[in-house]
Amino acid sequence: MSYGPRSWLQGAWDWRAAANFMAGGAGSGLVVVTFLAGGPGWLFAAGALLVAAGLLAVWAEIGRPWRALNVFRHARRSWMSREALVAPPLLAAAFAAAFAHRAALPLAAVAALLALAFVYCQGRILQAARGIPAWRSRFTTPLVVATALAEGAGLWLLLAGRPATLAMWSGLALALVARIVQWSAWRGSLGGTPRARAAADQAGRVLKPSTLLPLAAALLLVVAPMPPAVGLALQWAAGALALAGGAWFKYTLVTRVAFNQGFAIPHPPVRGARRQEA
Repeated sequence: MSYGPRSWLQGAWDWRAAANFMAGGAGSGLVVVTFLAGGPGWLFAAGALLVAAGLLAVWAEIGRPWRALNVFRHARRSWMSREALVAPPLLAAAFAAAFAHRAALPLAAVAALLALAFVYCQGRILQAARGIPAWRSRFTTPLVVATALAEGAGLWLLLAGRPATLAMWSGLALALVARIVQWSAWRGSLGGTPRARAAADQAGRVLKPSTLLPLAAALLLVVAPMPPAVGLALQWAAGALALAGGAWFKYTLVTRVAFNQGFAIPHPPVRGARRQEA
């Protein structure tokens, strides 16, 4: 069913819209984590490219792409407009931080703050969709932000090309714990249809191990030092799991859990039938 009193899966946003949350969130998280971890600087550019790829994907979804410029006109009432307004300075600051030398640290700090603002706007875009119970939960925005940070840490572990420090493993653990706590709170608040809850549980069956296994890897590498080659392989595995679990969850959140609430019509009118008095 696509319209009526019963809930139906939204069809306005497909995998291209999901790609904006997946790539944009991971790229923003990578910018934040790269600032906190102290480089390497080229990862700022990698994060910016991911954000740009996500925006390009959602732009390709629009039937008349050049009308997308209208999104900049509604910053006072639209989180989508605010996301679009944050994106250009985020990209500029991230690329500048990647290639600048003397002013790299201030630019990196600005890029990290803009990245947090960007992914916060993404969470509020979903939360503002009041007709979709799985999106309007008050836990949606913190879950989206925590997932982005965990994905960014996973990308850093994959791309940095050097063993992670104790501080980096601690940061990854904090992001993963925040992600699983927020997911549990979000799942507990989830209303809607049994189909929406079933889709959320399917996502959870991927998200939970992709969160707990990297946590176990972080703990193992901290308490039991290993040969560099083994430690680096475990680091890559932990990073890939943290990234893949978050990406799959956001794809599911946009395309499979997003059932509309439907209409509440307790007594549908019947044409030609006389109303009975109580």
